[in-house]
Amino acid sequence: MKSQDTPFEGGPMDGRVLPVLLGMTGHPPKTYRIPVPDPAGGKPTVLVYRRVPRGHSRRLGVPQGWKYVYDPTGKGGSGGGRPKWPWSKPDATDG
Repeated sequence: MKSQDTPFEGGPMDGRVLPVLLGMTGHPPKTYRIPVPDPAGGKPTVLVYRRVPRGHSRRLGVPQGWKYVYDPTGKGGSGGGRPKWPWSKPDATDG
């Protein structure tokens, strides 16, 4: 498996660079979830980061790499990773 050093912005991981495994397309995953254990032994807190382009080329507008930006809502983009089909019921948190 290939990995790529990817920077993180915002939240507790701000300024850190971690090796992230790449998928079959050669891109890192759209969301990156980091479980943080609770010191009191309770449920772990999950930090959610969204993938955004690091920059674009001038001529073609192709992404020049990726970085992760902190998502304080914790949804990670499309509401928990499920596709939004027209026939799907809306989530209780949406709307």
